[in-house]
Amino acid sequence: MRRSLADQIEEELGGRNSVLSRQKRDHVELDRLIGEAESSSGPARAAVVNELCRLVFPHAFAEEAVLWPAIRRRLPDGEKLTLQIEKEHQTINELFTSLETLDVDSEEHHRLFGEIVRWLREDVRDEEDVLLPRLQEVSTPAELVRLGTYWQVVRSTAPTRPHPVVARRPPGNVVAAAPLSALDRMRDRLDAAARGDHGWSSAARSASGALATIAGAVEHVPPLTRGERSATKTGHRGHDAH
Repeated sequence: MRRSLADQIEEELGGRNSVLSRQKRDHVELDRLIGEAESSSGPARAAVVNELCRLVFPHAFAEEAVLWPAIRRRLPDGEKLTLQIEKEHQTINELFTSLETLDVDSEEHHRLFGEIVRWLREDVRDEEDVLLPRLQEVSTPAELVRLGTYWQVVRSTAPTRPHPVVARRPPGNVVAAAPLSALDRMRDRLDAAARGDHGWSSAARSASGALATIAGAVEHVPPLTRGERSATKTGHRGHDAH
């Protein structure tokens, strides 16, 4: 009987360096950050939400660049399975993009964050209960470790912000990694400075906004949208999600 990753210990998942163990650790950290965000306010809440983004988006990017192509190669229904997760990722990208425009303590920010949390938890369950156990069935422990190493390399250099226009599949998402990761990580540093009580906070906030505009323009460069499926294009949020 197929078992959820949530019910398996590290040794069963292929060891600490297995891609399954790495995924599960990120999911545990995700739950911790959600709880911290829900119980905080002001600059502290903004910092946690940013930290959450720095977990969620590199994690998903590495899945789409490394794991889902492997699943499509190895499973006869891999296309259907991965497209479902890609739809969830697209919805989360679009919701986070909207969240960035809101005051962190506003009622709408809390409402939208609650919707994001529901999607994130559904995504985790679909991965841990369905998709990743299927990968486990057709992979050796050594293969899971190799995938884990590759996944971690991509994750450590991936964009840290939502980019809903960029393709959820290669080659577009792979081409997007370098320019968007550089822009996102500069924005992360600027936003951290903007949250402090410094004379340069306003300048840091303005600079981050300028970089966001640049990143938005970069997203629309044609090579970055190649490989996209119609079901995960911007504007399809919520369509055929289940």
